[in-house]
Amino acid sequence: MLDIRAIRNDPEQFRVGLARKHANQALIDELLAADEAWRAGLTEVERLKSQRNKASEAIARTKKAGGDASGAIAEMKAVSDQIKTLDEDVRAHEARVSDLLLTIPNIPHSSVPDGESEDDNVPLRFYGQVPEFDFEPKAHFDLAQDLGIADFERAVKITGSRFVLYKGLGAKLERALASFMLDYQVEQNGYVEMFPQFIANEESLIGTGNLPKFGEDMFKLEGLPYYLIPTAEIPLTNYYRDEILDASQLPVKFAGYSSCFRSEAGSAGKDTRGLIRLHQFQKVELVKLVKPEDSYEELENLVRDCGTILDALELPYRIIEICTADLGAKETKKYDLEVWLPAQHTYREISSCSNFEDYQARRAGLRFRREEGAKPEFVHTLNGSGLAVGRTIAAILENGQQKDGSVRLPQALVPYMGTDVLTSEGAAGYGKRAADAVSIASKASREAQRG
Repeated sequence: MLDIRAIRNDPEQFRVGLARKHANQALIDELLAADEAWRAGLTEVERLKSQRNKASEAIARTKKAGGDASGAIAEMKAVSDQIKTLDEDVRAHEARVSDLLLTIPNIPHSSVPDGESEDDNVPLRFYGQVPEFDFEPKAHFDLAQDLGIADFERAVKITGSRFVLYKGLGAKLERALASFMLDYQVEQNGYVEMFPQFIANEESLIGTGNLPKFGEDMFKLEGLPYYLIPTAEIPLTNYYRDEILDASQLPVKFAGYSSCFRSEAGSAGKDTRGLIRLHQFQKVELVKLVKPEDSYEELENLVRDCGTILDALELPYRIIEICTADLGAKETKKYDLEVWLPAQHTYREISSCSNFEDYQARRAGLRFRREEGAKPEFVHTLNGSGLAVGRTIAAILENGQQKDGSVRLPQALVPYMGTDVLTSEGAAGYGKRAADAVSIASKASREAQRG
């Protein structure tokens, strides 16, 4: 939500900002007209209420003196009727102001490059070595099926398109990646691990800016004011909703793992196979609440924190600065991290890191106080994917594939997986090895208890 006072004081900067985003500049004029009508209505209501109070006093004096107050009573009734009508108009104008403020996009930071489409996004830095193969690399979904670690066909049978069912070592890889990502962010980058609920109420979704504008992108629970979360950003950002933090508590740094549910409205025909665009996927989300003066430095740190995961997983990637035309409604500035997918011979987004300044904080009532007695200020909020687990699996499979159909795993995952390579034979024997490991652990536990 934008600051209505700032818009009143300098509407042109907001018109220019919306124009840079290719958004409707006329929304600013609509907002100012509704705001003027609202404030004028409030002023008139207060004037009429004062007039009614004076009439009431005059009636009381007339009656006390034994005079005829019928004329003053009629006048007071007429004024009361005007107040009632005006009150309804004022509420309507106030609702219009609120609706517009919840709808008007955030404006881009001055450093964001202008552009006409996503083609104008700016590649900034490249990391890692793009692999070269002496064979035709397979797509991740073919590799996953050949290895027996994922089943797309039965997932469709159970639910529908754009779902996947991991099994055996595929399920373990999903779990291992989430654990590694969380461990790294907590131990190396200082985040607090969170495990949020997967359902959020409307107030939380309004707070992050997902409602009212992006309702069609989410799954709503029938007959209830609840939605399945599209990202852990929603519960994590709303953790301190309508609270005032002490400056000493900032920055807040949360790392949360969750399933994410998205309707993928408007994505018909895009990435219909594989792990790139699903209705349900898992992700580790990073959320920051920071002082306003620190937010752009914290954005750069956030990009670094997400990039360290890709570095540790030995995956080639690049960082893209998003131009104004491709910037979302909520963001003032955004970077994408794109991982290399050999089968597609291109980079694909695996993380987005965004600064919203106080746009979400105004909606969610996220404030802080610099010192005792000081006026509360809005925090700045940021978030980034650290990372989307399914897309990370896709990248590991494609970049680590060998000529014999096996997949070399990054060394960082070996302690979590218990192997450095995925093979169809290894995947087939995973259940027996897991059972043997449990049996050995149970035996050791019994022997320890016996002393």
